[in-house]
Amino acid sequence: MNPNVIMPMRTITFCLALILTLFALRLVAANAADAWDAVSRPGHAVLMRHTNAPGTGDPADFTLGDCSTQRNLDQAGREQARRVGALLREHGVDERPVYTSRWCRCSETAELLDVGPVEPLDGLNSFFGDAYSEEEIMPRLRAFLRTDALDPAPVLVTHQVNITSLTGVFPREGELVVIAVKDDGNVDVVGRIRLDD
Repeated sequence: MNPNVIMPMRTITFCLALILTLFALRLVAANAADAWDAVSRPGHAVLMRHTNAPGTGDPADFTLGDCSTQRNLDQAGREQARRVGALLREHGVDERPVYTSRWCRCSETAELLDVGPVEPLDGLNSFFGDAYSEEEIMPRLRAFLRTDALDPAPVLVTHQVNITSLTGVFPREGELVVIAVKDDGNVDVVGRIRLDD
């Protein structure tokens, strides 16, 4: 190929990639703005994946009531939870119910958010391993969403598999997914919020 043609093609490719990146960033910003607006309205909930906990799943011999046997938050995860909590309070999410999976990495995340009283909710428990199945957990979560007043929008701290099953979103650790709940318990994703947005 003519070297004089290669350079303009590289420039065009770079410019197109830059334009697409800027467009994606604008969509993310709009998405986060919609999400923040929704958390102040009834009929919504904030799903949160627990913050940074190195590894995948839990050790084979883990015990649900014993944090020393589970995969837990590291120091970065604890700091991340505090930062997410500060961001939530900055946007008026304060003194509202926080529900959590019984896994220690979720309950510690929920406590460190410091946005309201924390209560376990079995519909948020993980079904990644053998402790529970998706068929046991997800109907409980949908029943909670269908019957709770969701006023104000609660914060639900859970696991990637639960959020993905409910919404189709694969969240990062510490990411917030704001949902609108329909009368039948099905949901629409309003927006996603990350610390780096």
